[in-house]
Amino acid sequence: MRPEDGAAGAVGAASAARGSQLKQIALSFLRLGTIAFGGPAAHIAMMEEEFVRRRGWISQADFLDMLGASNLIPGPSSTEMAIHIGHQRAGWRGLIIAGTSFILPAMLIVMVCAWAYAAFGALPRIQRVLYGIKPVIIVIVLQALWRLARTAVKDMFLAAIALIATIAALAGGNVLVVLLVAGLLATLHAWSRERLAYAKLTLLPIKSLAASTAAAAVPIGLGGLFLLFLKFGAVIFGSGYVLLVFLQADLVNRLHWLSQAQLLDAVAVGQVTPGPVFTTATFIGYLLRGVPGALVATVAIFFPGFLLVAASRPLIPRIRGSKIAGAFLDGVNVAAVGLMIAVTWQLSRAAVVDSLSGSVAALSALLLIFFRINSVWLIVAGGFVGIAAGWWLGG
Repeated sequence: MRPEDGAAGAVGAASAARGSQLKQIALSFLRLGTIAFGGPAAHIAMMEEEFVRRRGWISQADFLDMLGASNLIPGPSSTEMAIHIGHQRAGWRGLIIAGTSFILPAMLIVMVCAWAYAAFGALPRIQRVLYGIKPVIIVIVLQALWRLARTAVKDMFLAAIALIATIAALAGGNVLVVLLVAGLLATLHAWSRERLAYAKLTLLPIKSLAASTAAAAVPIGLGGLFLLFLKFGAVIFGSGYVLLVFLQADLVNRLHWLSQAQLLDAVAVGQVTPGPVFTTATFIGYLLRGVPGALVATVAIFFPGFLLVAASRPLIPRIRGSKIAGAFLDGVNVAAVGLMIAVTWQLSRAAVVDSLSGSVAALSALLLIFFRINSVWLIVAGGFVGIAAGWWLGG
């Protein structure tokens, strides 16, 4: 065999391996985007289970660093986690494929809901399905929180920061302020412990990419729609509940593109469908300009997340390599766990509402912890329980 033949064979094998990696990434995130109910906390829990525990693509420590970085930049945190994982696994192609694959199923599902809403004037009846799914989601999140906390809480000081972050979140504290204060407290603690004369703290860049819009009412054009949702994606920290404030101010009060009832229905669809809550943009875009509007609004609101993750990725190893900057990231990580605890507590009060939903949660915990049943099957089973309960009660 000629040397050039061997080299060509090696290149071909490497190319095939990369293709297989990208296919695995696409299929994994397409599946998650289709079944990931429950909001960002649940999405992150499912990613931790899938890519840390089951597949071993990334370590628990790397997962926490990605979570801390995602919480420090604007945009949907769970989608940004998908983008981080894709880049870690397969570079720039993985970054694009993971994020797109996670968003695509939710976008299509929400678009169908928007079509039904526009055609029939009502949302599909899915409350009973969600009744059975929500308790399962709570259990999945709790299991992931336990695993994340064991890695993030390295000492009693970090445990105290996590507790303070939880209390602050339950009291309605600003998410970004909680994360930054936690990082600074951990940094000061590390600085005093090491008795350093000075510390160079490397922070992730947090840039406001807000696009200004006219104060007066404007006609609904695709260009204006793109700029408006680009602004939302570039400046909004936190969950879909924060997005609601921006949508109310711009689309209802200022531009009068939507009524209050339409906005609430759009947010409801974003909350109860799987995948990123920010696909609320898909619903609104469809109502305003049909399929082109849905596509434009979806691309615009998620585009800043791709850019910000790409910009912040090279900084994570540098932050972790510095004792002081690493302490900042440790503080952000435990605060992120504390915020997830607060969100889980709030969600559990709405998910476990009676003895049947409590039984679903208890049985899901038993199957997940002791028998390690795949969470996807538990979610499907929970949906069937909700349907059966609705049929039994005549709902």
